[in-house]
Amino acid sequence: MTSAAANGNDSKKFKGDIRSPGIPSRVIHMRKLPDDINEAEVISLGLSFGKVTNLLMLKGKNQAFIEMNTEDAAQAMVSYYASVTPVIRNHPIFLQYSNHQELKTDNSPNQVRAQAALQAVNVVQTGGMPMAGVDASAGMSGASPVLRVIVENLFYPVTLDVLHQIFSKFGAVLKIITFTKNNQFQALLQYSDGLTAQHTKLSLDGQNIYNACCTLRINFSKLTSLNVKYNNDKSRDYTRPDLPTGDSHPSIDHQAMAAAFGEYYGPPGIISANPYAGAHAFPPAFTIQQAAGLTMQGVPGGLAHLTMPGAAAAAGRMGFHQLTGGNCVLLLSNLNPERVTPQCLFILFGVYGDVMRVKILFNKKENALIQMSDGTQAQLAMSHLNGQRLHGTALRVTLSKHTNVQLPREGHEDQGLTKDYSNSPLHRFKKPGSKNYSNIFPPSATLHLSNIPPSVVEDDLKMLFASSGAMVKAFKFFQKDRKMALVQMDSVEEAIESLIKFHNHDLGENHHLRVSFSKSTI
Repeated sequence: MTSAAANGNDSKKFKGDIRSPGIPSRVIHMRKLPDDINEAEVISLGLSFGKVTNLLMLKGKNQAFIEMNTEDAAQAMVSYYASVTPVIRNHPIFLQYSNHQELKTDNSPNQVRAQAALQAVNVVQTGGMPMAGVDASAGMSGASPVLRVIVENLFYPVTLDVLHQIFSKFGAVLKIITFTKNNQFQALLQYSDGLTAQHTKLSLDGQNIYNACCTLRINFSKLTSLNVKYNNDKSRDYTRPDLPTGDSHPSIDHQAMAAAFGEYYGPPGIISANPYAGAHAFPPAFTIQQAAGLTMQGVPGGLAHLTMPGAAAAAGRMGFHQLTGGNCVLLLSNLNPERVTPQCLFILFGVYGDVMRVKILFNKKENALIQMSDGTQAQLAMSHLNGQRLHGTALRVTLSKHTNVQLPREGHEDQGLTKDYSNSPLHRFKKPGSKNYSNIFPPSATLHLSNIPPSVVEDDLKMLFASSGAMVKAFKFFQKDRKMALVQMDSVEEAIESLIKFHNHDLGENHHLRVSFSKSTI
């Protein structure tokens, strides 16, 4: 093999590309590929940056070479993946410039498959007809043009328009249907072809919209086409702007969906069975700007890093702006005046954000004001806790007209009804990127316990949670980490009161118990 070209005839003898000192080349060397990777998946890694003009697969060595049409496109690709490691089926892929300036391939069966996959890509990109004798679907693995998208760790609201803006970066989105199943916001999204869907899945699966939350889980749907009846905030057919809004009607034929998928899919509607009901009242989760170089400041790990350069090299970036505005003060009513304290409200609302101040009204103790650290956390706490039972009454939570909670003037005693927690060490979200962002769930009967010392056994914890008069229905340590456990109470109300009572409980050995709501059951 010459230094100028990597030749397909030598693939069996190939020992791997000599590491180059970073000298740009149109040819990019990929290493540590999954055993079962196919040609289309390799090509998809380069599609965002320009035209892929050649491909050499070395499957026995879990390596591949791709050749871009320009050096600029190759530079954009290597630069992007240097900061965002591509992952295919849990395999991190490593890329570098090749020493070779072009690829020369032969007519071996492997190379025929590679050329067929390249031809399929060209057909899709140009809208032309495939060459005679070439199967335009080769290398696509029969991928459906319909993707099923689940948004996990829904810390910020995600809407149909948000999904459209993200997924449109990879090709024209034809139709979207959103719905909720098992408290998870989900969507079906249709492209014109399976290759675009496959490229999108490879690029977005596992990405976070925000730092450490709103994680996209993407799979291919068994459907090959979506039937959208109405254009509204739950469903949209972008090829049929004439469709009615039909707000009072379901957006999808639920019986047909159930027949196709059994019980997997639930009724349609944006998070209709979720504490985020009424998410349309939220401000937009983010905006996408086309201005080159715009990124989301202070939100590492989110889709701010998902830059989508054009063929000429990084023509534009997606920018996602975190919600920080809005009213951060909540008004609580229907509290139990005999039992409520600032501390119990601080602990409960602290599950969904950092509580700065709490004031129970002096002359009307069934009412209170809570100041969160920002408007998004206030919205989140309101959506999760409004209507939950606390101390025997149904809690009512709304946004207050006040913009902050004032402390009592010096010398004015208010019987300890106003507390300042702005410097509390118990804030869960003080650290950017905290894992607590990934573990925010609605109130449930099952509690997640962590920071358990080795000397504390199951009976100790069951006795602790029963000591307040509550019933412990089940308990389980995590098999791989006995510092964590699940405890299931008799009701959600008992779980709420147990969380308030035992979060930060001193278990000895300098271990304070951490308690949060769990999405699991025992």
